[in-house]
Amino acid sequence: MMDFLTQLGKTTRAAFNKLGRATFFLIHTLFGIGDVIIRPRLLINQIYSVGVLTFLIITISGLFVGMVLGLQGYNILSDFGSEEALGVMVAASLVRELGPVVSGLLFAGRAGSALTAEIGLMKATEQLSGMEMMAIDPIKRIMTPRFLAGFISMPLLAALFSSVGILGGHLVGVGLLGVDDGSYWSQMQANLDFQDDIINGVIKSIVFGFVATWIAIFEGYDAIPTSEGVSRATTRTVVNSAFSILGLDFILTALMFGDQ
Repeated sequence: MMDFLTQLGKTTRAAFNKLGRATFFLIHTLFGIGDVIIRPRLLINQIYSVGVLTFLIITISGLFVGMVLGLQGYNILSDFGSEEALGVMVAASLVRELGPVVSGLLFAGRAGSALTAEIGLMKATEQLSGMEMMAIDPIKRIMTPRFLAGFISMPLLAALFSSVGILGGHLVGVGLLGVDDGSYWSQMQANLDFQDDIINGVIKSIVFGFVATWIAIFEGYDAIPTSEGVSRATTRTVVNSAFSILGLDFILTALMFGDQ
C-alpha cells in the first residue's frame, strides 16, 4: 500500500511539474507574437505547413462523415416520416459536435505529430542550442509561428470539414435516397441558430486548436533529444491531444447547451 501511495505521489508531482513547465512555455511563446507580426513570412510558411497540408485529409474525412450521417439519418428519420429534417440533423451534428471534434483529432494526428517530430528533431540535432548561442530566442523564432499557425488553421479546417460534410449528406440524402432538395436546405436554414450552433462550434474549434497546438510544440520542445525520445513525444502528443479535445468537448458542451 505504501509503495502504491509513493508511486502515486511521484506521478502526481511529475504531472503538476510538467503542467507548470508547459504553462511557462506557453507564456513565453505568447510573448513572441509581436516578433512574428513584423515577420509575416514566418507565419505564412507555417500556415502552409500546418493548415494547407492538412486540407486533403480534412476534406476527404468530412465528405465521408457527411455521407454516413446522411445515410444513417435517413434510415432513422424515415421510421418517423421525417425525412425532410435530414438537412437539420446532418448540419447540427457537424456544426455542433463532429466538425470541431473530428477535425481536432485529425489535426492532432497529422499536424500535431508533425510539429512535435520537427521540433524534437531540431532539439536532437542541437539546432535550438545553436540558435541560443547566436542570441536568437528559439521559442519566439520557432515555436511562436507554429503556435499561431495552428491556432489560425484549426477553426478554418473545422469549418471546411462541416461544409464538405453537409455537401456529403446532401449527396446521399438528395442524390441517392430521394429527399427533397428544397426541404433539405430550407429546414436547415430555418432550424439552425447562428449563436447556439455556428458560433458555439467555432468557439470549440478555436479552443481545440489552441490546446492541440500547445501540446504539440511543448512536447517537441520538452522531448528527450534522442530518436526514441522524439518518438515517445510524438506519441504523447497524439494521445494527450485526443484526451484533451474529448474532455474539453464535454466541458464546453455542458457550458453551452446544459441550460437548454
